[in-house]
Amino acid sequence: MGLREELERVAELAQRFAAPAETLAGILAAEPGPGTRVYLCAFVDGAGTRSWVALDAQGEPISSRAAVRDAVSISALCELAEETAAGGDLERLRADLVTLRLTESPPGIEEAEAAALELERVLGAPPRLATPSYLDAVGVATRRLEQMLGEGGASPFATALEQSRVAVEELAAEVEGRYKLELT
Repeated sequence: MGLREELERVAELAQRFAAPAETLAGILAAEPGPGTRVYLCAFVDGAGTRSWVALDAQGEPISSRAAVRDAVSISALCELAEETAAGGDLERLRADLVTLRLTESPPGIEEAEAAALELERVLGAPPRLATPSYLDAVGVATRRLEQMLGEGGASPFATALEQSRVAVEELAAEVEGRYKLELT
């Protein structure tokens, strides 16, 4: 079964946790550790307030605070990495590189285009499974692209991810504070 089918199955199972007037707003699939699949299910009510529940691979609710926090952290970091890679607009960057190659053909442009294409391949198409290895692969591909574009110093991508720790903590606090079950 592919990830898309898993998400459809989990969406059906998650419906039992929806309060009256709540709808399932989204599901984040994560694998914070090898073989540990977690589905973070977000619900929203008419006022826009979110609530959360995490389900395991069998569709059972997770009550471990540490397990939920691990899933939230890797999910948030992967989302932020995808949004930050290549300055947040890989399609535009690839088009700009083509234009640059056609108009000026500077040395190394082919390598930069290849690095951008590799990053696009790593990012893939949604839905995606948030894992530490995926996060690492995005980081490696992004750093290679940065280097091909002449970013020899500190990585703007790494800096952006470092600065995003506050956002990750805020999301974790929201999930824990609005969790549908008691966390232990």
